[in-house]
Amino acid sequence: MCSNRNLIHPLEAWAMSCRNRSSFPVALVVALVGVVLMASGCSNRDLTGLEQARGNRNPLVFADGYDPDVYFQAFFQTHITAVSVDSVFAHEGLAQNGARSLKVNVPPSGSSLGLYSGGVLTSGGGRDLADFNALTFYARASRSITVDFLGFGNDNTGASRYEAGRGGVALSTPWTFVVVPIPNSAKLLNERGLFTFAEGLEAPYSDGYDLWFDDVHYAKLTNITDPRPIMPSSNKQYFVGSQATIGGTQTTFDIDGVDVVVGHMPGYFDFNSSDPSVARVAGTGIEVVGEGVATVTANLGPVSVNGEVTLNAYPAPAGPAPAPTLPASDVVSLYSDAYSNNPVDTWNPHWTYSTAEEGTFVLDGDNMRSYSALNFVGIEFLGNKVDASGMDYFHIDVFAPFGSEFKVKFVVFSAGNGFLGQTELTFNAASDPAFVPGQWSSLDIPLSDFTFQPAQESPWSSIGQLVLSTADAQLVLLDNMYWHR
Repeated sequence: MCSNRNLIHPLEAWAMSCRNRSSFPVALVVALVGVVLMASGCSNRDLTGLEQARGNRNPLVFADGYDPDVYFQAFFQTHITAVSVDSVFAHEGLAQNGARSLKVNVPPSGSSLGLYSGGVLTSGGGRDLADFNALTFYARASRSITVDFLGFGNDNTGASRYEAGRGGVALSTPWTFVVVPIPNSAKLLNERGLFTFAEGLEAPYSDGYDLWFDDVHYAKLTNITDPRPIMPSSNKQYFVGSQATIGGTQTTFDIDGVDVVVGHMPGYFDFNSSDPSVARVAGTGIEVVGEGVATVTANLGPVSVNGEVTLNAYPAPAGPAPAPTLPASDVVSLYSDAYSNNPVDTWNPHWTYSTAEEGTFVLDGDNMRSYSALNFVGIEFLGNKVDASGMDYFHIDVFAPFGSEFKVKFVVFSAGNGFLGQTELTFNAASDPAFVPGQWSSLDIPLSDFTFQPAQESPWSSIGQLVLSTADAQLVLLDNMYWHR
């Protein structure tokens, strides 16, 4: 509401203070004050109809060369020099006509260049891709292959929320037109990951081969119809304070009567919770905020997603596991805030038939590992095998809100990572040490209790895997995993 109070605008007061300065153009300042006062005065103007400012809507990624703000980033442990601008093959001509293509070399078997070829074409600034519904390009290969992954939405920062793409795309020597539909382009208002590819060597071609891509750009196509989004139905358990994991999301599109499946991150979906006091939608994810059960459903724009996830939320323990007190000189640690830890290759190699989902959890400032949907999981450190031959015990703290048994297995490997032997023990309420649900179970296990099969002369000198499994304790927190004497 406007007011008739005799208020002095700050700029007017500043001008008045300058009136005794003969060198200052007071008239100009007063005029400026009038403009400012009018601009900052009362207005009933309705701004809701104004169009929101848009970002860079340039659809081009690569056409006879990189678009000016586009550059290539190789994935970790890939052939980092695999990509070049090729002057021999191009979709619309040859080098003498100025045409160029993007060439990718897939290294031969056993090559020191990298395990595979892969990376992203990223833009220096984000692109607004909301006006498009597909990434399109031409592609060919020097051999008949099926490319592992072609897509977009990965900016190689590790924080991508909208990666999507197609797997198993068949290519051979003729140029093929490839379309990758965008699940929901309204989400891509500031996307830097414009084109992603990944290809590992295919068995028949041990000497390697080449791929070419050309005319890579975004488009609005009229023949992409009938989106059928899927979220696999599941029943999951989480601790309050966790971030729920929604996996396996994909959408099938009809392109000229042919089904094209696009696997994508769950961020393209808009989620709904049956009970926000248990599971709360937060941005592109789901936060578990209270005990109880909630059902999560989703939409892809106006289309309902097939499937739902039931979240069962359990209270976290009242506090962390007891802090270790052993001196570091008597410990070889795999995971603990109290010690320096041996490097781990992976906390979940996602072995066939394993349903485990791994994560981290922080309680009162203490870091711990979490697993949900646990049946069995491998913790691998083959790149930095543990020599625990001078130790007497293995320690692990386990918290599970339910369940009756927990198994611990070790696997030993040769210097070349060949399997040598394994050993496993089962813990329950009657074992010593005991595994008891609803409380921290501090399993301090004598190494002499383990028996390796086949027998090993020095079994604890080259441990490469710790395997954890259970029949009924699918939700666990783990901390303070170490060998000690």
